[in-house]
Amino acid sequence: MKFIETDLHDVLIIEPAVFSDDRGWFMESFNQTRFESELARLGRPVPKPFIQDNHSCSRKGVLRGMHYQLAPRAQGKLVRVVKGAAFDVAVDIRKDSRTFGKWVGVKLTAGNCRQLWIPEGFAHGFLSLEDETHFLYKTTDTYSKDHERGIRWDDPQIGINWPISTPDYLAPKDAAAPTLAEVHFSELG
Repeated sequence: MKFIETDLHDVLIIEPAVFSDDRGWFMESFNQTRFESELARLGRPVPKPFIQDNHSCSRKGVLRGMHYQLAPRAQGKLVRVVKGAAFDVAVDIRKDSRTFGKWVGVKLTAGNCRQLWIPEGFAHGFLSLEDETHFLYKTTDTYSKDHERGIRWDDPQIGINWPISTPDYLAPKDAAAPTLAEVHFSELG
């Protein structure tokens, strides 16, 4: 399992070792001990344990995000695509961070087997690049409607370079999300 640093200090790309032969392939998609030891080796904090798994399926052109939850229900997310492809994005919303308002995007596909670790303090979203894109999330807290928040997917201050200019489908709550400048910073901790 290889951990790759991104431009956002705490967001990491994880490439599992994939073993192939005539039968097909095998990979270890998650190992708690290895995950924690690699984070520690890189000087990153070990998150709360994962307590919920989510699975979404999206058609091509669906944009989901940019979502986060407020403390005390903030979520860290370990995400991957098991069928199809997605452009996955994390935005640093930690108001005291040197990378506040910056973003990183990674193409996750069933073929590349990459995962993205997004700790608490980041907004998260993705654009489905193929029909029938299956996206898996491991989260460090359960969903809480009262703590759920979002920021605009096309916030000009953040300037995410999405692979398309306009998504084919965007949930009404995502279309109505505030910009980062409109978010009440007292909520961000």
